[in-house]
Amino acid sequence: MSLLSSMPVATDKIAGGSVVSDGIVSDGIVSDSVVSDKDERRRELSAFLRSRRERIQPEEVGFAPGGRRRTPGLRREEVAQLAGVGVTWYTWLEQGRDINVSAQVLEAISRTLRLDRLERNHLYTLAGIALGPGKSDCSALPGSVQKMLGQLSPYPALVLNSRYDVLAFNDSYCKVILDLDAVPLEERNLLWLTFVSDEWQCSFVDGEAVEQHLVAGYRAASAEHLSEPSWQDLTERLLASSPLFAELWQRYDVAAPSSKIKVLGNERVGILRMESVSLWVSQVARMRMITYTPVDEETESKLHTLVNC
Repeated sequence: MSLLSSMPVATDKIAGGSVVSDGIVSDGIVSDSVVSDKDERRRELSAFLRSRRERIQPEEVGFAPGGRRRTPGLRREEVAQLAGVGVTWYTWLEQGRDINVSAQVLEAISRTLRLDRLERNHLYTLAGIALGPGKSDCSALPGSVQKMLGQLSPYPALVLNSRYDVLAFNDSYCKVILDLDAVPLEERNLLWLTFVSDEWQCSFVDGEAVEQHLVAGYRAASAEHLSEPSWQDLTERLLASSPLFAELWQRYDVAAPSSKIKVLGNERVGILRMESVSLWVSQVARMRMITYTPVDEETESKLHTLVNC
């Protein structure tokens, strides 16, 4: 059941006949992937800053309301004033220009825009400022994980990567939530299943909140993968296929995986109240196991009925 599936400085200079760009030397050629990554990060950083600025009302931070404003929320010069940075500098940053930025300045902007911890980390990532050790790109799934999933029955469980691809799942997940065995490999992605696929048969009663959190989690995770073709392709296909995803994507909200009580509607046994808990299989490779456990005896009984029939 496993699926085998400061802002970067753009100053170029000549060094012995070669081009040096962001520490990468080539014989007169700048790597397309480097340029693409920088461009994507700048665009994303620009849109993210603008979206966070526009959600803060002037009166919330001591400015007089009213007056003619061409944009909702704060003006750029107001953000610059509150953060203690130059208006021109902040304008260039939000416009996605190639300028140097320090952690101290980002911290001031984070406070001014009232970013929460995850939003702050997202800002640092987009700006190319490291918050900790680099992460490996390893994505191998240990064979023991599938055995562990089987032992969790009757509790549904699956393993996801940060792009929400389904890497593994157990029989309980198929019987209680969605029969992933019947879903083509290329569609085993929670975003695709939620917003596009017709295969999703189990209904989350709080579906709107689930959808919002799912897109916000994907937005946060994508900051580290903006130039990767697989991520770009998934985002573009979702935007083209789902107006709802496109609407939520434009909000620029970010979220982290969390444990929540979820209410599911199953056509055979009715309402199931379960808590979803994320357990890291590998923090380095960003793989996590999500297990759904019952929060009451009635749901526990229904799970046994569904799984053991």
